[in-house]
Amino acid sequence: MSNLLIDIDRLLRRIRALGEIGALEGGGVCRLALTDQDKAGRDRVVNWMRELGLGVTIDRIGNVIGLRPGREDGPPVMTGSHIDTVATGGLYDGNLGVLAGLEVVETLNDAGITTRHPIAVGFFTNEEGARFAPDMMGSGVHQGALSLEDCLATVGIDGATLGDDLARIGYAGETPVGGIRARAFFELHVEQGPVLEEAGVDIGAVTGVQGISWTQYTIAGTSNHAGTTPMRLRHDAGYVAAAIATEARHIARDMGGDQVATSGVIDLEPNLINVIARSAKVTVDLRNTDEYRLQEAERRMANHVASLAQNEGVEITAKTLARFAPVEFDDEMVTLVAATAETLGHSHRRMPSGAGHDAQMFAPNCPTGMIFVPSKDGISHNVREYTAPAEIHAGANVLLQVMLSVAES
Repeated sequence: MSNLLIDIDRLLRRIRALGEIGALEGGGVCRLALTDQDKAGRDRVVNWMRELGLGVTIDRIGNVIGLRPGREDGPPVMTGSHIDTVATGGLYDGNLGVLAGLEVVETLNDAGITTRHPIAVGFFTNEEGARFAPDMMGSGVHQGALSLEDCLATVGIDGATLGDDLARIGYAGETPVGGIRARAFFELHVEQGPVLEEAGVDIGAVTGVQGISWTQYTIAGTSNHAGTTPMRLRHDAGYVAAAIATEARHIARDMGGDQVATSGVIDLEPNLINVIARSAKVTVDLRNTDEYRLQEAERRMANHVASLAQNEGVEITAKTLARFAPVEFDDEMVTLVAATAETLGHSHRRMPSGAGHDAQMFAPNCPTGMIFVPSKDGISHNVREYTAPAEIHAGANVLLQVMLSVAES
């Protein structure tokens, strides 16, 4: 079994075929969670699962898991990721992890191998959080980190309710969430950053996922004439939003290390060039690999926001959209990924993940590992996202062998 290799051409055909659904000009894809495009993508992947002989279950949050029996009953060695995308997504983010899992199954089928323990391949609802917040929703509910009822009641950016759309597209399943527990979980994913490519390294043995703090600030000011209102008498919601975004960058630069910060959304009303904004919304995304440092960044931002509200005479309301502490993966699984890469002749390095992933939800409950492959120019969440076939081949073969190792243990 150590000589088994996946069929890269077959895997690439599935990646391209899934990418046809919601295809964007330039090679990308848009399949926001629980849209018609997401339904079509789900249907295609479920059909592939059934063609491969997997027993398919759908739980109440819409997670889909395909199960391949082993020689013995019990929890499966699970792999998977997500197939929902951001509005300007690429072909590989999430999709690679799911389709590589199917390729592992088909490789075992072709070789006539039944593993000791079962194997499962899953895709989890709304990993991106682009339409419904928070992200990693399906895996979070599956692993008990998020409330099923709260998530079903979530209202998206377009006013849709998640539970209603699950039913509308036919993926409000009846299986209890967490009905299939994992013996171990592995996720193959594109890095979505530049580290591996810059270092000329084939495989990332991911040590963990940095903590994420998403906050939306709503600012209530006073609308007035842009020319006649003295600066000292302004209650400018637009300025305050900009000051919050600027402070986020200042905090990250001042703290240094692994601290990063982003303001990805700023909405102003009335959004006119010659009118002081009466209201604004701004988001702040803070991330760090260290929980204490992440809390420090949150405190600094909260203090700055309170000072702005007092000095500018505005009212600011903070709403937490997502909050996940940093996660460390099982050291034995990280070592297994690294050792497997080396055995297969691939360079590797241990590294944290800068993005959130479904694997982080599994980590507290079962041995978990992740495998990174390079992203060209570090680009992701972009139609130009690309990972070369040879890099995909390397990562999928590492996934195959680590799953075999644990499934036979």
